[in-house]
Amino acid sequence: MGEPLRVGVVGAGNISGAYLSTLAALPDLRVVAVTDHDRRRALAAAATTPGSRSVALDELLADEEIDVVLNLTTPGAHAEVALAALAAGKHVYGEKPLAANPADAAAVVAAANKAGLRVGCAPDTVLGVGVQTARRTIEDGLIGMPTSATATMVGFGHERWHPDPEFYYLPGGGPLLDMGPYYLSALVHLLGPVKSVTGIGSRPRPLRTIATGPRAGTTFQTSVDTHVTGILEHENGVLTSLIMSFDVAASRASHIEVHGSAGSLMVPDPNRFDGDCEVSIPAEVGWHVLPPSAGYVGARRGIGLAEMAQAIRDSRPHRASADLARHVLDCSYTLLDAADRRTTLDVRSRCEVPPLVPLDDHGFGQTPKCRPA
Repeated sequence: MGEPLRVGVVGAGNISGAYLSTLAALPDLRVVAVTDHDRRRALAAAATTPGSRSVALDELLADEEIDVVLNLTTPGAHAEVALAALAAGKHVYGEKPLAANPADAAAVVAAANKAGLRVGCAPDTVLGVGVQTARRTIEDGLIGMPTSATATMVGFGHERWHPDPEFYYLPGGGPLLDMGPYYLSALVHLLGPVKSVTGIGSRPRPLRTIATGPRAGTTFQTSVDTHVTGILEHENGVLTSLIMSFDVAASRASHIEVHGSAGSLMVPDPNRFDGDCEVSIPAEVGWHVLPPSAGYVGARRGIGLAEMAQAIRDSRPHRASADLARHVLDCSYTLLDAADRRTTLDVRSRCEVPPLVPLDDHGFGQTPKCRPA
């Protein structure tokens, strides 16, 4: 094993704690600097991350010792920070979405290709045992030939728990662009790229009220659709019915189900790394839990960056790729466009499906043993 990649973190907001605690346990990565537009947050994050320091953004980008920028800014700043980091000669791994719109995402991919640098993007939850075991089950033919799928993500809005939720309801936000990447990334892993989409959307509760934190009681207006439903046509002909909503109080719907010619598969929450995969086949009664058969055991946020670091050393493609993230973003925006026009539209981009992650039971505290399938 070579020297760890040195990481500069841009953005010390709500999600940064999950990443920083994970990266501290990974020998392939070492956080050396943190920056945020709120200096106090950067100082607090650096203070809890041994070996790191709080710096200004320009200083972080100019630091030749930093190999990769971990971009944890809000969606509207993702492309700007990524492009600046690439221009400074640094690899980039970012929170989803890859950018606030497909044009910016294309610019990031083009800049990375021109510079010969890597861009990775969340979600990396799809690399855990949940989605990967489901994928292995499909590839092993246990449910026969996939024919259809459902994907459901519903809730009553992030203002119920987030102290500053407005950005979830601005362009670049909404349930499809915020939570959709988990589901769409999982669907691409399971069923392949999406060829076309049909959609419709609404915003039944345009006025929202913050429920927690120092701003509790503050109201704000939403400017995006908060309930989106659609049909995805995958290249292999499978049809997925999709519902993404911030307007549903409760539901018993499965997160993802894949139905095939010989049975059905229940996929765990793609916003988590683990969870039970369950299968039902006509010859047996009820649903049966499957043991983990693929993916990283005990993974947490940041495994995608660790896998990218090892892929750089191994000179092979990384799994949480910019091409996959770009395709997911393209699917999302095409679906929103289709919903606005109440029609069916072709998805322009395509991506390679990353290799299956072999079952890695070495424990998350060890260097991930990412092997090409």
